Amino acid sequence: MRPILALTAAALLALPSAARAEEDGGKLVPVLESQLIFNGIATTKDGRTFLPFQRQVPGQGIEVGEWVDGQPKPYPDAAWNAFAAGGDPAHSFVGVNALRIGPDGRLWIVDKGAPGPGQDVLPGGAKVVVVDLATNQVSRIIGLDAVTGKKSFVDDIRFNGDHVYLTDAGQPGLIVVGLKTDRMWRALDGDRSVTAERTLMAEGRPVVNPQGKPVVINADQLEVSPDGKTLYYQPCSGPMYRIDTRYLDDPGTTDDERRQHVGFFADTPSTGGTAIDAAGTIYSSDTDHSRILRIAPDGQISTLVADPKLDWVDAMWIDDAGNLLMPAAQLDRTPAMDHGVDAVKLPTVVYKLAVGAVPVRR
Repeated sequence: MRPILALTAAALLALPSAARAEEDGGKLVPVLESQLIFNGIATTKDGRTFLPFQRQVPGQGIEVGEWVDGQPKPYPDAAWNAFAAGGDPAHSFVGVNALRIGPDGRLWIVDKGAPGPGQDVLPGGAKVVVVDLATNQVSRIIGLDAVTGKKSFVDDIRFNGDHVYLTDAGQPGLIVVGLKTDRMWRALDGDRSVTAERTLMAEGRPVVNPQGKPVVINADQLEVSPDGKTLYYQPCSGPMYRIDTRYLDDPGTTDDERRQHVGFFADTPSTGGTAIDAAGTIYSSDTDHSRILRIAPDGQISTLVADPKLDWVDAMWIDDAGNLLMPAAQLDRTPAMDHGVDAVKLPTVVYKLAVGAVPVRR
């Protein structure tokens, strides 16, 4: 495992929001940097920071870390981050792809269950692991075997009352879990709204795997409107669609019925990650032009910020001070997405931009 660089600007997170906004002056500010590759970030009201890491060498590094004293500490402990071939995929992290602080204040971790790109999902590996941040103990494991297949790639998660929604980027579709009943079902399986129909682009070129074939990432980004009535979602290569959540929350609704209520929302480009604020504005990264877009509730798109440093910004986060946190993951420069070549320019960096947004915790 490569050494971890120290926190570069963590002290900025401790400043009062008004003072930080004045000091930042609308500019990108580095929050932390690392010699490891991470593709998301989530922070708590009391200042804790969590990141999902993307191992480039099997068995080396960690899957989930809490940022402590300028470096990631395996979270919730080393055992959960120590999966190896022959281990128990149901009780350790096989391949974490996303994490979020849920409306219950706990850390929800999405494990796709496959140990590497293009590899099959292991039995018991696809799951959501919920960690109680007060005790740092796993409080719940939601196994997803019933709604995933060998080629599934469970990608991201959002919350809406008694339901959680997940995207399956491998076997295109949405996954709905009823939290009170533990019942789960798939929705919009194979629909064009969850299927990548465009070429995935980054830094002005198509994204290709080590065999020179186009990388295809189906249903990926998703956001729930502040009132909980609408789910916005898209393949990684865009565009963005929407559907009323009531059609997802009823397991008795057929996909034929659901398709009648899918609507086009915004002509988004290739996207690494999104976030939504309490006003219903969606922030979306444009991996092809290294910028962050702002999508109004009516679907109109404008550019928030553009900078070459914002290479493949993945799952973003709006903190309680109104900052947009942007992890520049550089995933398009990793071997799995760049002809088998490692072109990542370390360190990887999380940037922030004061946008004055109010976060939505659902």
